Amino acid sequence: MAVLRSRNIFDPKGETPFRLSRSKLELFLACPRCFYIDRRLGVGQPQGPPFNLNKAVDTLLKKEFDAHRAASTQHPLLEKYGVDARPVAHEDLDIWRENFQGVQYHHLPTNLIITGAIDDLWINSRDEFVVVDYKATSKDEVIDRLNDNWHNAYRRQMEIYQWLLRQNGYPVSPTGYFVYCNAGTDKAAFDARLEFDVRLIAYEGNDEWVEGVVYRAKDFLMAENAPEAAPNCEFCIYTEARVKRNV
Repeated sequence: MAVLRSRNIFDPKGETPFRLSRSKLELFLACPRCFYIDRRLGVGQPQGPPFNLNKAVDTLLKKEFDAHRAASTQHPLLEKYGVDARPVAHEDLDIWRENFQGVQYHHLPTNLIITGAIDDLWINSRDEFVVVDYKATSKDEVIDRLNDNWHNAYRRQMEIYQWLLRQNGYPVSPTGYFVYCNAGTDKAAFDARLEFDVRLIAYEGNDEWVEGVVYRAKDFLMAENAPEAAPNCEFCIYTEARVKRNV
């Protein structure tokens, strides 16, 4: 069922800064019409089931890296891959991890507050912050790099986080990392446990595109009418089909 809201709806005549999360920028890139209907009209896309297993992996990974952070020790995964970085104990890390807070930047030209909740933060020997994102899945393929089209959202996610930290004045390494956890299905039985193949995937980000998208998103929010749907937006295709059939 679609989500109807009465709060956090963009008012083109309003002067209060409007919050726009990283995920809503991703929605804008996926389908400007869905973005407009969500942020301008208050009707969100239908919500899928929660990914509780993924959330559990995220929580345990944070505990694991936080233990090394508190002890000022190196994580074995970083040693294995020879990464020049270590978990950093920043005073705002807990806030930056919160979904409804995250890293925030008030983009004055558009009066939009862009937000994004990171999973982890490391620091390298050049005192640059290293953005880290956790990914949990279960696939037959072995992934060591982000080459496929369906990884585009992963790449954009990393680059928005890097952009947010840079806008806040922090030195940020162009190299970010995905802690990629793939649950295996090759065991004879479940036996009340999942075994993960955990890999570290480096990614060289380029955030030069982000500000342009922020400007474009604001322009679409200011428009009087909803834009055209993206050609392959499943939600718009479904809605149009229902209208044609008077369902």
